[in-house]
Amino acid sequence: MRCDVAVLGGGPGGYTAAIRAAQLGAKVICVEKEPALGGTCLRVGCIPTKAWVQTAHFLHQARDSYPKLGVAIGEPSLDFGKANEWKSSVVNQMTGGIASLFKANGVEWAKGLGRFSGPNTISVEGGEEIEFTSAVVATGSFPMAPPIPGLDSPRCVDSTGLLAQTEVPRRLVVLGGGIIGSEFASIFQTFGSEVTIIEMLDRLIPAEDADAAKELARQYGKRGIGLQLGKQCTKVEDTGSGLVVHFGEGETVEADLMLVAVGRAPLVEGIGLDAAGVSFDRRSGIATDERRRTSVPHIYAVGDCAGYWQLAHTAFREGEVAAENACGHDAVMEERAVPRPIYTHPEVAGVGLTEAQAREQHGDAVAVGMFPWVANARAVMQNETTGWVKSIHETHYGELLGLVIVGPHATDLIEAGVVALDAEATVETVADGMTAHPTLSEGIKEAGLVALGRAIHLPNKKKRTS
Repeated sequence: MRCDVAVLGGGPGGYTAAIRAAQLGAKVICVEKEPALGGTCLRVGCIPTKAWVQTAHFLHQARDSYPKLGVAIGEPSLDFGKANEWKSSVVNQMTGGIASLFKANGVEWAKGLGRFSGPNTISVEGGEEIEFTSAVVATGSFPMAPPIPGLDSPRCVDSTGLLAQTEVPRRLVVLGGGIIGSEFASIFQTFGSEVTIIEMLDRLIPAEDADAAKELARQYGKRGIGLQLGKQCTKVEDTGSGLVVHFGEGETVEADLMLVAVGRAPLVEGIGLDAAGVSFDRRSGIATDERRRTSVPHIYAVGDCAGYWQLAHTAFREGEVAAENACGHDAVMEERAVPRPIYTHPEVAGVGLTEAQAREQHGDAVAVGMFPWVANARAVMQNETTGWVKSIHETHYGELLGLVIVGPHATDLIEAGVVALDAEATVETVADGMTAHPTLSEGIKEAGLVALGRAIHLPNKKKRTS
């Protein structure tokens, strides 16, 4: 088979690249070995996980908010079987939708394991070899497992294994306090598990804004989630009926199941990159430029395997950029305003610089404003007042540098910050703009007003007098 653009991998970056290249008139073949398109994200990652998040959110509302708002339904309980049915139906609908989009755009799906056999060919196991003019590598990533004795127990699972559970574990240990670990800890605590997080660094979500990490840890403490921060797991013992997890200086915790969520590595080995002449590193992934071009000019790489952000939405954009360049256009990947959503309870989201990064780059010429949800009418009436909005800007020109949100619908609201940063907006533009009342979006405007020292719905800090 011959095509203009071959795409290796049918996840967010791959299927986006395939569809965009087809829209530009290219003959496209996408190689994917799994029985459904969508990659880790749609099949065993963000989509099924967030379906569980929604179940947990409704449970939380029914337990904590409905009685206060006058909705009497009795004591809610989790039907985990039904929750899993819903999760599966969401996954099937979304993956089926990608297959329909392939048909609508004329993208051919070559089903089978693919690997490069040369700089212009991909061999497909059980299928015909593909000859291409340009190619896009979108093979994704895989969960890492640290060299800890006993971690090979069947009771130690990665995120895919946890999503396959048919019963809620009574006691769950989460190894890793990053995004994946924190999200699953939140879900299963709401589902009724006793949850303990073991994290070798001294805080949760270590890549996020420090205030957001502190707020999440505080809320997890209130919920009874055990936090063992700044401690390493040293050994896991399978007793035959459960696990004994050793960590720190001789400490232990018992569990029925352990989630290993210490990060993901780019899937770059075994796909024939050497045969294609593409440079790569097994830890950092495939080296690419801002056009996502690899060391071989007609081969591009996107998503987790390219070693930038391990986020589905960055892979979407990278797929578009790679496809446009593969088809003779000129597109550049801008990474100034990448949203960072975390689907915990409370939700956390950020875009742009954290406060620490802003102060590292701009020194004292940084101003920050924080607006708490307890002062927002919509948050109060929803009984969701945990958290705040933080606005970060530099004081020479007033340019907005970052936005961090903890609390209700943070992952949806952060898009306002994405648009503002992409437009290189000033904090005055955000603070002077009108927001519908009463809405949660007012919190973003209000945080800007706090940063400028002219808050309306909070007392302004008094200026020091000499």
